[in-house]
Amino acid sequence: MELKIYNSLTNKIELFKPMKEKEVSLYVCGPTVYNYVHIGNMRPVVVFDTLRRLLIYLGYKVKFVSNYTDVDDKIINRALELNIPENELTEFYIKAFEDDLEHINAMKPDITPRVTEYMPQIIKFIENLVELKAAYVIDGDVYFRVEKVKNYGQLSNAKIADLLVGARIEENSKKESPLDFTLWKHTDVGISWNSPWSKGRPGWHTECVVMINSLFENGHIDIHGGGFDLKFPHHENEIAQSQACNCHSIANYWMHNGFININNEKMSKSLGNVITAHDALKEFGGNSVRLLLISTHYRAPVNFSKDLLLSNNVELMKMSNVMKQLAVKLQINNMALNSNNADYIQPFLDAMKDDLNTSNALAEVYAVIRLANQNLRNKDEDLDLLQKLFATLRDQFYILGLKIDYPILTAEDKKLYQQYNEAKLNKDFAKSDRLRAQLIEKKIL
Repeated sequence: MELKIYNSLTNKIELFKPMKEKEVSLYVCGPTVYNYVHIGNMRPVVVFDTLRRLLIYLGYKVKFVSNYTDVDDKIINRALELNIPENELTEFYIKAFEDDLEHINAMKPDITPRVTEYMPQIIKFIENLVELKAAYVIDGDVYFRVEKVKNYGQLSNAKIADLLVGARIEENSKKESPLDFTLWKHTDVGISWNSPWSKGRPGWHTECVVMINSLFENGHIDIHGGGFDLKFPHHENEIAQSQACNCHSIANYWMHNGFININNEKMSKSLGNVITAHDALKEFGGNSVRLLLISTHYRAPVNFSKDLLLSNNVELMKMSNVMKQLAVKLQINNMALNSNNADYIQPFLDAMKDDLNTSNALAEVYAVIRLANQNLRNKDEDLDLLQKLFATLRDQFYILGLKIDYPILTAEDKKLYQQYNEAKLNKDFAKSDRLRAQLIEKKIL
């Protein structure tokens, strides 16, 4: 089965064909770093980390980029509130976010560009849009002229006429149309840069498209990902600028993950149910939170509740126990097993290739765990089968990003384990109990 992806741009499940054979370019919108990110921000992290792992496992070379928005009104206001420089605030929360990534076992992006590092490119890009008459300047502000893009609304499946009906133009607004959006903002408050139009800072929608332009050939990538909430206006406006400047829609495939609900209610500040990733990971652990986020198909809403997280810990314990038993039974050492031994992984891969269906893939994981437990209980050991099951589970956990540790046995450990089995066989219970205690202390049993 070949990899299929739901493309938000066409609203269809499509066969995935990268622009370059066995190479994938992937960009995911990162956080605005003014506070600890909420648990909803972890969903795109986990979804696209899992996709990246799958692609790597399937033999693709993946270039994965995810940015930090380190200039924004929220950042400036928070820095003023705390009476500290903006860069001090952003450095702190970038480090906090990277800690969250480590705890949820997400691989680091290949490149993590920051907006403040790309100001010359952003200014030049806006200059180009002005020259193309896709943007206009009024009193030091620069706006994108939406009417210049014929298919504006293609991603969100919205028509300009319908958008205009629901739009409000601010009193005394300088914009030609209420749909036009800011590319450059003239301001005297907070961090700012000199530009041909004024001293100011860029608009949010311009930053990602410029970083993609700078880091990928022709600003054209295979996959652009993010949360469903970014579909409109952020991603729509990215596409509009790229269409005006580069005559393409940035990515061949657009992927959007669903929302997170808290105890079956939408997470929002007004309801007071916002949970930070920092707090959730600290309380429940990275594996438990990650398992929750992959237990539902990435395009569907996922419910975040304490009961579900505690239930996950039970499942994780089962995963850990079976891997530990297999590792000890097979006396696994530092030599990695060949992935070719993962004979039972194909149904799992078929589920993952079907638009990253992690919920169905997890069902296949549990099926392999049941088979492993059945064979571990057999008196007539089939070590070849157990090795294949171990390799299968190890590879499944890698792709899902679940960090399931198992003991690596040294020569001394193997000797101790052999002595323990001999003592049990000889019914020397005092000795077997003593050796068992040593094995437990080494986390082998």
